[in-house]
Amino acid sequence: MAGAIIENMSTKKLVIVGVTLLLFQAFAFMVGGLIEDGALATIDVGLAYRDDTLSEWTEMAHSFEQRKLTCNFTTTKTFENEGRYYECDVLPFMEVGSVAHKYYLLNIRLPVNERKKVNVGIGELKDIRLVSIHQNGGFTKVWFAMKTFLTPSILIIMIWYWRRITLMSRPPVLLEKVILALGISMTFINIPVEWFSVGFNWTWMLLFGDIRQGIFYSMLLSFWIIFCGEHLMDQTERNRFSVYWKQVGPIVFGSFCLFIFDMCERGVQLTNPFYSIWASDVGTELAMAFIIVAGICACLYFLFLCFMVFQVFRNISGKRTSLPAMSKARRLHYEGLIFRFKFLMLVTLACAAMTVIFFIISQVNEGHWHWGDHTVQVNSAFFTGIYGMWNLYVFAIMFLYAPSHKRYGDDQSRDVGANSGEDIQLTTTITHVDGPTEIYKMTGKEAQE
Repeated sequence: MAGAIIENMSTKKLVIVGVTLLLFQAFAFMVGGLIEDGALATIDVGLAYRDDTLSEWTEMAHSFEQRKLTCNFTTTKTFENEGRYYECDVLPFMEVGSVAHKYYLLNIRLPVNERKKVNVGIGELKDIRLVSIHQNGGFTKVWFAMKTFLTPSILIIMIWYWRRITLMSRPPVLLEKVILALGISMTFINIPVEWFSVGFNWTWMLLFGDIRQGIFYSMLLSFWIIFCGEHLMDQTERNRFSVYWKQVGPIVFGSFCLFIFDMCERGVQLTNPFYSIWASDVGTELAMAFIIVAGICACLYFLFLCFMVFQVFRNISGKRTSLPAMSKARRLHYEGLIFRFKFLMLVTLACAAMTVIFFIISQVNEGHWHWGDHTVQVNSAFFTGIYGMWNLYVFAIMFLYAPSHKRYGDDQSRDVGANSGEDIQLTTTITHVDGPTEIYKMTGKEAQE
């Protein structure tokens, strides 16, 4: 039995929550037979741990796994080339969601049983190489610092935002409720639960992280649909969630399908870290099809969002015809307001584009060992950049759409008379009864004549 002691790189507590993916690659030696096409390698594997060099090993998992070998002999099969190695594709071996212990013992055994045809036809094994992929200490410190700082920031602005809403005489409208839900989902994904892994061996951290990210994806994509819909200013009676069921329904259904797909692998790995959906032909085809379909759906969503933003721009441009009839001060105010609102919509579109790109690349990168020669790598700067972009966007939305305690134009209305026809409404639901929102006061100073 072959044993390997793997020392956890978190001995200095730099890597607390790491994803360890061991990829196993076998090179068969041409002695006494060739590797059969579609040969299955049966592996008896066990994983144990301990926290010092004197204590006994504690077994974490033990399993019998099968992996299909895909090997090629790059030279001509002649007597002169006898002794050369096969070139085999890498195979998924093990994945654990937490490496809280200092030392790990990995036992690998390939039993042979000719009667049951176990490990028959795989040639003579000469070498096994293990590749470890983990979360390094530098990224871990940056990631923990970002989450620790951003969690109270989003929580404080969310409480302030909802307090402003509750001070109004009217009940909250749909857009305001959805913004609150977006802030809650952002706070949920920000909570640095990874700190608890310092003292607890939580093997479900990967699954929990996927669930949190899935909830945020669903809320963010639904918010963008409702956000654009509430600014269309068409004849449809909005401010009701049921109006958007045709757009939000597919998002919820797709998120549920992603959750089921994730449970098929992550859920089983809670008890058996050696399980992989990529180990079988059927699982590989399903996983590849799921990733491709998810990427196509993400692109279609972005195109639909672009169409909604185009409609919003067209309707807002139509409102500009009312500007010449206004007083100069109010006209300048609304011209600046329309410009800044269009800029906010473009920022929303850019944020959506980056989110869709990040989602597709993340799906490809998670299984990049299974894509043959085509590999996609997501560096830590891109990952933390997208995460920071989400927090900044949510913070800005809650700040800009929080109702203001000040009223614009009270003094000017006395000069021009009680002519309410000069008001331009940019949403179908938020009125000026309780004062304009901060989106109407982004300049900090009111335009003066």
